[in-house]
Amino acid sequence: MIEVKYFGAVAEKTKCEFEKLFFSEEMSLQKLLRDLNEKYEFESLTFSVAVNQKIVSKSADYTLQTSDIVALLPPFAGG
Repeated sequence: MIEVKYFGAVAEKTKCEFEKLFFSEEMSLQKLLRDLNEKYEFESLTFSVAVNQKIVSKSADYTLQTSDIVALLPPFAGG
């Protein structure tokens, strides 16, 4: 099981702040993002991805582990 947390416009699009996903086979970050895009249609949204509180590239060849926490984060503004 992994937990996916949504913030900002992504949370507005999904109408939830998080969800827990179960998978029986190895899951790559790219496959997770594709599956979420099919479910929620994120095409128009800009967001960053963090795995276990570390920003990672959406195109990274990253294999998710059970108990990972994936966060979809809105763009950050400096200040």
